[in-house]
Amino acid sequence: MEASCESVAVMAATLANGGICPVTEEKVLKPDAIRDVLSLMHSCGMYDYSGQFAFKVGLPAKSGVSGGMMIVIPNVMGICSWSPPLDKLGNSVRGVQFCGELVRVFNFHRYDNLKHATNKKDPRRHKYETKGLSIVNLLFSAASGDVAALRRHRLSGMDMALSDYDGRTALHLAAAEGHLDCVQFLLEQCNVPHDQKDRWGNAPLDEAKTFGRVQIVQFLTEWSETRKESDLQNKSESKESKPEEQKEPPKEKLPTKSSEDDSPLP
Repeated sequence: MEASCESVAVMAATLANGGICPVTEEKVLKPDAIRDVLSLMHSCGMYDYSGQFAFKVGLPAKSGVSGGMMIVIPNVMGICSWSPPLDKLGNSVRGVQFCGELVRVFNFHRYDNLKHATNKKDPRRHKYETKGLSIVNLLFSAASGDVAALRRHRLSGMDMALSDYDGRTALHLAAAEGHLDCVQFLLEQCNVPHDQKDRWGNAPLDEAKTFGRVQIVQFLTEWSETRKESDLQNKSESKESKPEEQKEPPKEKLPTKSSEDDSPLP
């Protein structure tokens, strides 16, 4: 059976697309068959080099003695490379090198961290779309009173003071919905600003007053007073710690010459 690089790439893309051909958009394979085929490709698709390939590259692949390689990146794309020079294990030398460079640049290894691998590119993530979705999830967690979800967002490195288009933060929503535990977590653990205002000029304290959240109003008021006292104390300590400016000693005045000194000698 003969195949070109283009046809093998379509096969790989079909495996990456869950059995749906990207050219005809027809479902040609069942999801269970896709799972089994990719498992075999991952475990033994590169002959005796399969274990090392899974460790270094972490992608399902199948090589042939003709120099061809089929690489599958699930839910992303399928690739076919062809380069006849083989290594001693029967795999394409340049094909293996290409796969190594691919996972070095892109976040495609099976066990690459999708959130914290900042040194790699990930074409699956769109900058503004991802940021917008993160803000929505953060605000929804605060509005629903889910402290565990807020803790997960914080551990993932998210800025807990992010706001939506209207300038409303997670603290705004937690205060408006009456979730005292969320308010305490955001202020005590995340150190978010307590007086940040939205586009209408409302702070979290104003939201709590509007919706009659008595406990949150009391907590935010006490928190605000405590912060003011600590700021004043820090300012006074910084002033006291500054060394006093050393005054320069007064300069001695030189005696002025009298008119008699300038008179000519007799």
